[in-house]
Amino acid sequence: MELFDVYPLFDVEPVAAHGCTITDKNGIEYLDLYGGHAVISVGHSHPYYVQMLSEQLKKMGFYSNSVQNPLQRELAHKLGALSGYEDYSLFLCNSGAEANENALKLASFHTERARIVSFEKSFHGRTSAAVAVTDNPSIVSPLNDTVERTFLPLNDVEALESELMEGDVAAVIVEGIQGIGGCRVPEPSFLEEAGKLCHRYGTVLILDEIQSGYGRSGKFFAHQYANVKPDLITIAKGMGNGFPVGGVLISPEFEARKGMLGTTFGGNYLACAASIAVLDIMQNEQLIENAEVVGNYLMASLTGIDKIKEVRGRGLMLGLEFDEPIAEIRKKLLFEEKIFTGVTGTHTIRLLPPLTVTREQAERFLSSLKRVLG
Repeated sequence: MELFDVYPLFDVEPVAAHGCTITDKNGIEYLDLYGGHAVISVGHSHPYYVQMLSEQLKKMGFYSNSVQNPLQRELAHKLGALSGYEDYSLFLCNSGAEANENALKLASFHTERARIVSFEKSFHGRTSAAVAVTDNPSIVSPLNDTVERTFLPLNDVEALESELMEGDVAAVIVEGIQGIGGCRVPEPSFLEEAGKLCHRYGTVLILDEIQSGYGRSGKFFAHQYANVKPDLITIAKGMGNGFPVGGVLISPEFEARKGMLGTTFGGNYLACAASIAVLDIMQNEQLIENAEVVGNYLMASLTGIDKIKEVRGRGLMLGLEFDEPIAEIRKKLLFEEKIFTGVTGTHTIRLLPPLTVTREQAERFLSSLKRVLG
């Protein structure tokens, strides 16, 4: 049997990783400024993270959600305290797409409506409803295309109110910072107005913080730069530092009933151990503050480079847009300078390093980028 060939792959085979460094099979070291799509939050192979997972695996790796699991309650308590959402409830699942599926389902249950408002250049996942509300027709199958949804320009309050006035919108879903869309940041005033409008018209506001959450923006959630409190918040990626885990933070306005949501693997013992370790490390090592400081330094420094058309984002979620296609720039950064970066579209490089990245590592990237750009 061969693998189903859907991924374009670089000719690099990592065999080990520590902190912000990846080592390939030839012993070559790379600086990781992409974190495997923003997944590596507290650094590769952090000793405390490894210890927590190892110790839990020796005791118990898995059982279903039909028994008491105190690790789930510990995770919910620590997540509420660090994020500022102590009065919300937590539903645990396995991925960002699954988190968005459950949030959309909850919104539809809550409002008894079906239509979803999303935004141009959005990305919310590759499963049923999540991909339907993603603004990329090339990955939406005829099956997914049956979901009722409307795409609007980001930051357009008037267009949003016009749709909500129809009275049939179950949810508005918006990313804290658009990831695939090029690190585009919703204006704080737009998020604040969206919150007010959703409340006025009985619509659920979902903040997709799957990529932009967990300290990456310099706050626990990117939407916390605005004065808004969403009804539902979806999380994943940096939550488990590489262990598959996701979740939905749910407002007290929502009433749970038995059987309403469910998952086989969500909230398993290892996922909880990984997630608790991440929160402990983030707090003990002040990684949210580090994301803000190093991110601000990178943004200020990158803004001064002539060939970069625009720098977007916040903290350690940055998009560098160029006038020219960036495939060759990214390739040189990887193979000549030994630095992993990401991409969105054809003209934007994306930086999503571990939150442990240092100013010295940021300076190394800046020097390498200048060399590559000539």
